[in-house]
Amino acid sequence: MPLVTVVLGVILLLILISILKINTFVALLITAMTVALLLGMPLGNIVTSIQNGIGGTLGSIAIIFGIGAMLGRVIADAGGAYRIATTLIDKFGQKRIQWAVVIASFIIGVAMFFEVGLVLLIPIVYSIIRELKISPMFLGIPMLAALLATHGFLPPHPGPTVIAEQYGADLGTVLLYGIFIAIPAIWLGGPIYTKLAKKIVPSAFNKEVSLAALGEQKHFKLEETPGFGISLITATLPVVLMLTKTIVDLIVQVTESDGGFAVTIIDFIGTPAVAMLISLVFAFYTMGVARKIPVKDVMNSCSSAAAGIGLMILIIGGGGAFKQVLIDGGVGDYIATIFADVNISPLILAWVVAAILRVALGSATVAAISTAGLVIPLLSATGDVNLALVALATGAGSCIASHVNDAGFWMVKEYFGLSLKETFGTWTILSTIVSVVGLGGVLVLDLFL
Repeated sequence: MPLVTVVLGVILLLILISILKINTFVALLITAMTVALLLGMPLGNIVTSIQNGIGGTLGSIAIIFGIGAMLGRVIADAGGAYRIATTLIDKFGQKRIQWAVVIASFIIGVAMFFEVGLVLLIPIVYSIIRELKISPMFLGIPMLAALLATHGFLPPHPGPTVIAEQYGADLGTVLLYGIFIAIPAIWLGGPIYTKLAKKIVPSAFNKEVSLAALGEQKHFKLEETPGFGISLITATLPVVLMLTKTIVDLIVQVTESDGGFAVTIIDFIGTPAVAMLISLVFAFYTMGVARKIPVKDVMNSCSSAAAGIGLMILIIGGGGAFKQVLIDGGVGDYIATIFADVNISPLILAWVVAAILRVALGSATVAAISTAGLVIPLLSATGDVNLALVALATGAGSCIASHVNDAGFWMVKEYFGLSLKETFGTWTILSTIVSVVGLGGVLVLDLFL
């Protein structure tokens, strides 16, 4: 009974993480071993399967993940992110302040993880709130929508990066499609939903933000930060390099030419790991050397970023172990057999499975990785399918209905001073809108690709 075993495994994982408060990585390993035993895997194969799952997952994304964290921290510690946000806000003015926050959050969100972007942006948003005397949630909802969409749809974030690698999808293509999907998701989940949220939970718009939970904050004088242009280029360089590779590859494919040496160079530079490394070295210069910041200080930023993501890398590896057990234990093949004669799109299936796991487990990244283990065997049975869209459908499903078993839920609650009801009425619904609109965008793109 493979499906019953999966359900029991999910319940066990939920109990271990949410009730017994077991470390997520340890809980994933315990769950993986338990599920493997229940699936009847030979004892000699269980450890090998778990090791292969961890190694296979981290081997493909550890470099991107680690360098991405370093890049974000270097830009933040140099004041580049602060410059981007404040400049956009000044240019847009008070009437379009929501869109200034959306664009700033999107740009910063591409280069940084959700938690890092949230911690960085809240003090900036709070300063605007005090100056303009407006509600924190008026800007908070658009900011959260942009950060969540980049987290769920756009590499080099861990979720979309890992699932793209697991499905064998091109990261540049996932990034390109993800941008098109993220735009309507942010618009509907951010500025549009803000108007509705005022009616659903009006009390949430009468709160004051407390910065005590953010810990010690770096304060910048604008004239001491890097210029807007160089900060923007540094933050978005990995995206530019990966997109350039994707576009050039599409042109070569359409024209049926070999492209020559230039295309080979572009393909190399646009490879995610290389693009991230080039961007980090570029940031060393623009955010450090060019501003006469000692190399030691820049390296300290890298070290603190690397230390901060250590546990997250283990958790991703644990999710990979769980995924591999599901594959090696035959769960994916069983699901493929069930759906062999059922007319259901693998895109919808990937979204549904990811959504269920997200609600059950809380972690969007773990839900996305676990979904890959269930869906991969089905893909071979369904024939031709766009792997980049499957990855994005999985990412969309993993964003849905953030609630009490998700760390992001509590971050939003505490940072914006909300009650549980108010957090459900703002953040939980917002995350669901981003998820559903993301699925809609995937299905629309599927009609034309």
